[in-house]
Amino acid sequence: MIVVAGEALIDLVPRGPGALADLRPAPGGGPYNTAVALGRLGSPTAFCSRTSLDAFGEALLDGLRRAGVEVSDVQRGPEPTTLAVATVDAGGSAAYSFYVDGTADRLFTAPAALPAGTRAVSFGTCSLVLEPGASAYEKLMRAAAARGLFTALDPNVRTGLIPDADAYRARFRGWLPSVTLLKLSEEDAAWLGGTPREWLAAGPSAVVVTRGGEGLSVHTRDGTAYAEHSVPGEKVEVVDTIGAGDTVNAALLHGLATQDALSSRGLAALGRDGWRRLLRFAARAAAVTCSRAGAEPPFAAELGEL
Repeated sequence: MIVVAGEALIDLVPRGPGALADLRPAPGGGPYNTAVALGRLGSPTAFCSRTSLDAFGEALLDGLRRAGVEVSDVQRGPEPTTLAVATVDAGGSAAYSFYVDGTADRLFTAPAALPAGTRAVSFGTCSLVLEPGASAYEKLMRAAAARGLFTALDPNVRTGLIPDADAYRARFRGWLPSVTLLKLSEEDAAWLGGTPREWLAAGPSAVVVTRGGEGLSVHTRDGTAYAEHSVPGEKVEVVDTIGAGDTVNAALLHGLATQDALSSRGLAALGRDGWRRLLRFAARAAAVTCSRAGAEPPFAAELGEL
């Protein structure tokens, strides 16, 4: 079982250019998209979050259920659902404005226990910024790492939600000793500062950096040995990039799970060929998502074998 912990929200996605283009509501949020993608790929997955009792909250849970994601431990509350208004540029890249005051997911509390059979826990995005929920997710991350579980982190930085950049960067560095796999975009890496080597030295066993259509790279350490492996992106006609990074998260976790590699030792055993196969699989998955409007990750049958 892979547990994905973090926010579920509603993306308002434009159907055309301009700030007042026809907006289509769609389920979203980095962790939510990751959970749906994992479910579609066939990995046993549970979602750990707090959602509203409103109609949007019900729609979010329905989307998880349709993907085969377990939602029995999702917390509920009467507060409204977080909204994110997307603006898509000519290249398909999305920027967001968030409406988060008093929303349900901010009031998440760390559960007493994770679902039976949990092998890995994935974290990221707004849930690690917005208090008081951010501290609860951080507590869960540290507890999972202390139990020896595989932990994955995608900070997926949303600068408009971060009131103190230096404080957030310091907090990010404080998470790294509790992280097994760090995945981030090259834009996030530049904003956070530091290098993959520095981040590896702080705790993670592997750091995956995405470069949009240019592909993905992984940086690994095994004792004092350091290695880097890269693959190009898959060529596709891009509709938008919404959910592409979240699909990469899911593809990496799914691929590692199918190879029984959800551990630091498992990551080290992949080697050059294993990592390149995994990165190519993640690139194919992201390309499918980019070929569709909104966060619509692929099903296993669309990707073929790892």
